[in-house]
Amino acid sequence: MGDYTTLLLRTVFVYILILLIFRMMGKKEIGQLSVIDFVISIMIAEMAVLAIENLKKPLFLNIMPMVVLMLIQIALSYTAMKSKKFRDLVDGKPSVIINRGKIDEEVMRKHRYNFDDLLLQLRGKDIRNITDVEFAILETTGELSVFKKEKKKKGNPTIPLILDGIVQETSLEEINKTNIWLRQQLRQRGYTNIQSISFCSYENGQFYIDLKDEKK
Repeated sequence: MGDYTTLLLRTVFVYILILLIFRMMGKKEIGQLSVIDFVISIMIAEMAVLAIENLKKPLFLNIMPMVVLMLIQIALSYTAMKSKKFRDLVDGKPSVIINRGKIDEEVMRKHRYNFDDLLLQLRGKDIRNITDVEFAILETTGELSVFKKEKKKKGNPTIPLILDGIVQETSLEEINKTNIWLRQQLRQRGYTNIQSISFCSYENGQFYIDLKDEKK
């Protein structure tokens, strides 16, 4: 019974300690954690498990690294509050993915951010068409901030026909169109090389076409 009692007491103590540590580290939602916050949180969680399971090791030796990590995080947070250069170095800077309706593929490649990621986050914000977006900014937390253009009447959902130069055959089937039809439509609009198109969507009879690395 001695080991069970020790395990129970350690669990309760470590639980209270973790609450105090994260309270002192500040209140942040999971999606708002910086890289440092996330790494330190994971490390503290792992150390908490070791502190509970390792009954033969003095509890003080297990919790000391947790307290040290907490102090490091508080010090780094304070430094980040005082220095923008330090914040940019540690957390990075927000990146503009869509600028005045134009997708920046170079920025997307830099962050290893693909069109599936972009469309997923836009759908999560109830945005069906990239043409409705004036600006989209990838924040340092990975969250996508979206600024819409003026509202327009709702119509049929946007169908992505080309992603990264690859025709989406399943999307063509959804609108009962063929690859040949798509190529004809693109040629009529002056686009002869599908591989040069980073993104092409279709909605209510209208095409939205974005060329790879196109600069305004």
